Amino acid sequence: MTAGWDHPAAERLDLVENLHGHPVADPYRWLEDTADPRTVAWVAAQGALFRRERAAWSDREGLAARLVELAAYDTIGLPRPRGDRMFFARRGAGREHPVVAVLGADGHPTVLIDPMRIDPTGSTTLEAWHVSVEGDLLAYQLAGGGTEDTRLRVLDVPTGRVVDGPIDRIRRTPVAWLPGGTAFYYVRRLHPDLVPSDERRFHRRVWLHRIGTDPDEDVPVFGRGRDKADFYGVTVTVDGRWLRVSSTAGAARRTDLWLADLSTTGPERPELQVVQSGVEARTVPYLRRGTGPDDEVLLMTDRDAPFGRLAVSTPSELGGGDWRDLVPSAPPAVLTDFAVLDGEGLDPLRAVVVRAEHAVSTLTVHDLTDGRALGTVPLPGHGSVGHVVDRVEGGCEAWFQYTDFATPPTTYRYDARTGEVHPWGDPVWPDLPAVRTRQVVVDSADGTPVRMFVVSTAGAPDRPRPTILTGYGGFGVTMAPDFSPLITAWVEAGGVYAIANIRGGGEEGEDWHRAGMRAHKQNCFDDVAASADWLVDNGWTSTDQLGLYGASNGGLLVGAALTRFPEKFAAAVCTAPLLDMMRYERFGLGPSWQAEYGTAADPEQAGWLLSYSPYHHVRDGTGYPAVLFAAFDGDDRVDPLHARKMCAALQHASTSRRPVLLRGEQHVGHGVRALSSGVELLTDTLAFFADRLGLPVQHPVRERHKTVRTESRVRRP
Repeated sequence: MTAGWDHPAAERLDLVENLHGHPVADPYRWLEDTADPRTVAWVAAQGALFRRERAAWSDREGLAARLVELAAYDTIGLPRPRGDRMFFARRGAGREHPVVAVLGADGHPTVLIDPMRIDPTGSTTLEAWHVSVEGDLLAYQLAGGGTEDTRLRVLDVPTGRVVDGPIDRIRRTPVAWLPGGTAFYYVRRLHPDLVPSDERRFHRRVWLHRIGTDPDEDVPVFGRGRDKADFYGVTVTVDGRWLRVSSTAGAARRTDLWLADLSTTGPERPELQVVQSGVEARTVPYLRRGTGPDDEVLLMTDRDAPFGRLAVSTPSELGGGDWRDLVPSAPPAVLTDFAVLDGEGLDPLRAVVVRAEHAVSTLTVHDLTDGRALGTVPLPGHGSVGHVVDRVEGGCEAWFQYTDFATPPTTYRYDARTGEVHPWGDPVWPDLPAVRTRQVVVDSADGTPVRMFVVSTAGAPDRPRPTILTGYGGFGVTMAPDFSPLITAWVEAGGVYAIANIRGGGEEGEDWHRAGMRAHKQNCFDDVAASADWLVDNGWTSTDQLGLYGASNGGLLVGAALTRFPEKFAAAVCTAPLLDMMRYERFGLGPSWQAEYGTAADPEQAGWLLSYSPYHHVRDGTGYPAVLFAAFDGDDRVDPLHARKMCAALQHASTSRRPVLLRGEQHVGHGVRALSSGVELLTDTLAFFADRLGLPVQHPVRERHKTVRTESRVRRP
């Protein structure tokens, strides 16, 4: 028990296992079992402790009010045009969930799917949706209770009636419609009776489903004999000729690819030809309508190009890997997406290319014939663009969404015929403070330069301020400029927020990702420690005003950093974390992450994992920071047992007289959640940091929103 802090008691087992010659202690193994009466009682006691401590956070009410206002912005997702219909998702200001709507030729939107109409409690989420080629059918996936297991249904767009489904055993599957809307390919797990009981979340297959038929009669197309944890992608060209299937080893970035010409076989038994297999590269082919066996195919790939390139080949020659560059690699900018503009009368045909240089996006336009640069698409500032979309049937327009630390996500339309850029829709935003962002360079322990965004309301530190440092460092994920009510509320109150682009992410290309995975995971923790030192050494904060925040793989980062460098931080928030790396593969989607972390079944890789596994590096008699763990009982991706076991271990070991708290939450999971639930989590996160780091919060509550006409923010070329 922590000296001076009344944490609930937790039985410590004298359990030590020998794993490949390593003694591995696990004193809180019993907390893995949610049905164990000891676990039930301990979780209840932790909940009572958390609520008691939260009641004493004097700034929580002010933060809650401001976060409600900041989160109530209107956002319109990227449209999906089909003929004269335009489909889009929109979350109106203050609404719990986005709705899917269609804009017809008459210009009036019709709401097709509203999760709150389906479930007024807000616990049902819309996970994905897919429009048919002709735009008259829409497949959509709903999940409930926080899990990401969905049921797929098909909606008839003109009538609004459900005409197919539900299809179960799905987890956010792609849906590849065949022309005519009579059938689609999708990904579904095998029936649970056909697999071991502890593997029912795995064993996926690609299936062909015909509308109106029993899903259990669907035709299996791909996946037999492959690893249980493989994920599959599937697409069909708009003309229905080419089927593309991809496979990844769990969440690995490497893709295996196959292509089939359905014009020679029909959809039930496609003859899939290998494009790429066993190659450590991520490749995405793009086949335009009307593509024949000897016509050009575009490929976005990091094969032989860690920063990415656009290459060209033909369907008949794809498997050789000898692809010609169209838009070559351009280090240090990382290629992230592209769209094709090939509408009638457009000369030359063009590609819009999205790159990110040190996590800041640019859009350039290239001749689709020879790749030469034709110009740029202007952006409102130094921010990020996630994806760019075109008309699947061909056209002259592209849509993209822009955001930065001061700008909520805003969708723009680019017209290649005129070069003009305009917002798509009229977003409604709350009143926002002016913030300043700097991107600085930090030297890590081995001398590697690591970039970090520092966000505040002032241009430079006039005194050390309460500061939150965050990072991710895994799976090639880039921590790009992004609007966040959490960041805005914190810096508006006088704090500083820092985002470290550490190794393991994708900010500096695929080599940067690989430098922070598997045997090199320690680089992630060294990078975040160096970032913390830089903030202190350069006057932005002090060690007693510095907090560390991370979620999911970022929660692993927090756990490893606070156990390895406890003296550098005063507080930490660890949300939905991985923390017991010796047993992570046994729970949730753990087997899917072996390519990123390694496996404890291998002696060498078990050594990597044990070298940093946070749960196994908690040391008695250490003065740890104050810690808030957040875990969700519907999380079927990262099991809440990680947070429970780590919380118990820190409560036992710490001598700092700082609290270690567990915030449990029911009926929510790892991903999408209702707006009000998200605001509650952000409020507790910031209120905890404000209390522990000494940030007084006095936020006035605004009474109005403003409609932001953003045309003036984009200069025309």
